[in-house]
Amino acid sequence: MRVLLSVYDKTGLLPLAEGLVALGVDLIASGNTSAALTAAGIPHSDVTSVTGSAEMLGGRVKTLHPKIHGGILADRSKQDHVDDLERHEITPIDLVVCNLYPFSSDPSIELIDVGGPTMVRAAAKNWAHVGIVVDPADYDVVLAELREAGTLSDGTRRRLARAAFAHTAAYDAAIVAWFDAEGPEEDRELPPTIHLALTRAQIARYGENPHQRGARYRIDGAAPSFWDSVTQHSGTGLSYLNLFDADAAWRLVHELAADSGTTAVAIIKHANPCGAAVRTDLVGAFDAALACDPVSAFGGIIALSGEVTEAVAAAIAEGPQADVIIAPSYAPGTIATLQARRKATRLLEAPAPEAISVQYRSMGSTMLVQSADDFLATPETWTVVTERQPTEAEWVDLKLAWRVCGRTTSNAIVIAKDGTAAGIGAGQQSRVVSAGIAVTKAGPLAVGGAGASDAFFPFPDGLEALTAAGVSAVVQPGGSIRDEAVIAAANAAGIAMVLTGERHFRH
Repeated sequence: MRVLLSVYDKTGLLPLAEGLVALGVDLIASGNTSAALTAAGIPHSDVTSVTGSAEMLGGRVKTLHPKIHGGILADRSKQDHVDDLERHEITPIDLVVCNLYPFSSDPSIELIDVGGPTMVRAAAKNWAHVGIVVDPADYDVVLAELREAGTLSDGTRRRLARAAFAHTAAYDAAIVAWFDAEGPEEDRELPPTIHLALTRAQIARYGENPHQRGARYRIDGAAPSFWDSVTQHSGTGLSYLNLFDADAAWRLVHELAADSGTTAVAIIKHANPCGAAVRTDLVGAFDAALACDPVSAFGGIIALSGEVTEAVAAAIAEGPQADVIIAPSYAPGTIATLQARRKATRLLEAPAPEAISVQYRSMGSTMLVQSADDFLATPETWTVVTERQPTEAEWVDLKLAWRVCGRTTSNAIVIAKDGTAAGIGAGQQSRVVSAGIAVTKAGPLAVGGAGASDAFFPFPDGLEALTAAGVSAVVQPGGSIRDEAVIAAANAAGIAMVLTGERHFRH
């Protein structure tokens, strides 16, 4: 048996090589791999001794030779291939162990591997006769099978070949993304082609519904997801919707805490906030967020911006059942407290979420792609368009209402009062209906509260539903052909109105 070793990542290389030598395998190695084996005293042949050609072009050409690729690509079931090997004095290669230059770590022309992908693809193409290993995690599996059977099974070679093609596909996708990032500005966010390589990171308990299958995938080459560092302390496996809703909750609570400079709690149901609050203490924030809509909070997601203390755990345990609690940390003893009182709740410990740059949404066999919905218009750029200016307290609640509104399904109306999103109307076809829902949920807290609309009021009726309930300040994007009528209605009601110039639809 003959094995070719050519690896950039030398993790596990020496134990693998030693194990192969112990099996009587003939080793060939290239470049730095050969140097590592030599330093360890492991017998092998250098690629240059096989090809009869020295490395050239600073190492760009070393394995690109018929003596190597003929040995890899030969179909041993075809006599003409066997004859060609004999005629050209080429010895077959039975296993290739190769991983590529780490392009994503420092993208550059010099880290675009050529010989490596060529060997990997050649071996994977000829998987019926040749094994290909690109992941050090497979070294022990391969060694164990060789020790037991003396060869790799068809199933193993096929699995390894699939992994090899996935490896080179992800590698090429990273290179294309680098070209796009360095290319014309108009193509950087929405390039002519997108090549996503996804690695399955987590199998969900089920999909959106129990009869559906679901999983979370990692985008290769993208910034690491906070989900890859989440620790689950309790409860059954996460479903598709647990993941989706917890992600929405975690991102919103971090935005609220950053905006306010204090602690925050967001309670999410069906990816929409049903309660949110900012306070100087986490117990107060939880109590206020829960009071927004305790009925909808049942079976929801609780996201907390600070550590779960015994006091926080006790407050949550007294509240309705939550499907998921997600927090940055849990004080000693609090996990046991929650497990005892909320056995079905999944307790997640998570780092801060990564920024979103691009969003993808599938529609059958086509995809929608857009840049992330960032809040580009800051309060400093907002414009007061009414006779009355917002008070200092109203400004605080306007900012909170606007942030929560932008993370709520359209048409969205939010009423905030004293640091609490007291009324949330979400996902309605009519903005007036959303306003009515928000008013109903806010109850008496609507009086003197701040309202937000994720898009402009097309008519004064939506605004009038808020002012009739006692809302005293409103923030909205503006931009309707009837803005003047809406502003007049605000002046007639004696409220303050602020335009952001930026819409935040969410579907």
